[in-house]
Amino acid sequence: MSLFARLFGKATPKAPEPILHKDCRIFPEPQKAPGGFRVAARIEKDFDGTTKTHNLIRSDIHAGQDDAVEASVAKAKLAIDQLGDTIFS
Repeated sequence: MSLFARLFGKATPKAPEPILHKDCRIFPEPQKAPGGFRVAARIEKDFDGTTKTHNLIRSDIHAGQDDAVEASVAKAKLAIDQLGDTIFS
């Protein structure tokens, strides 16, 4: 551990870059669950200077976190394609 980290505590991790899809920002956020990671993502879109958010959570569970991230992005894109802006209602 570096001297800085020991003196001031751990640095906060850098926020992940969003995946852009049809003017929406997708932030994959798989949730730890029994047996692996649950598919989940935060979807954001700006409307007239206001950011609206939809939290997508599915029952799918993947053993690995990387697989859950991929599935979270795919499910978020599918929801955006199928529901459009109504996802934020």
